[in-house]
Amino acid sequence: MLTPEQAAALHPSPAVTESKIRRLRLLATHENPKIRESVASSHNTPDDLFAVLAADPDAGVRSCVARNEATPCDILRELASDRSETVRGWVAVNYFVPTDAMEKLAQDRSKTVRSLVKWKGELASA
Repeated sequence: MLTPEQAAALHPSPAVTESKIRRLRLLATHENPKIRESVASSHNTPDDLFAVLAADPDAGVRSCVARNEATPCDILRELASDRSETVRGWVAVNYFVPTDAMEKLAQDRSKTVRSLVKWKGELASA
C-alpha cells in the first residue's frame, strides 16, 4: 500500500499555466454561481480574482472564498463582516484566518458563528 506522499509523487498535479489562469478568470464571470464557486474553491485562483469573488452577490460563491485556505488574509478579514452567517462561519473555521478577524467573529451577532470560533479554539488547544 502506498503512502499519500508516494501516491502524490507518482501522480503529480499538472503545472499551473497561464492558460489555466485565463480559464479561471473566464469562469469567474460565468452566469452560473456553481461555476463561480469552482473558481472560488481553486487553490490556483489569483489573489485579485479572490477579491472579485469575495464581492459576488451569491453567498455560495463567497462561502467558497471564505473556506479556501489559499484566500489572502485581507480578504478573510473582509468576509468576517459578510452579511451572510454562513460565510462568516466558513471564515471562522478557515485555518489561516488572522487573529484579529477571529476576535471579531468571537463577538459575532450569530450564536452559530460564535460557537464555531469556540470550537476551533478548543481544537487548537487540544
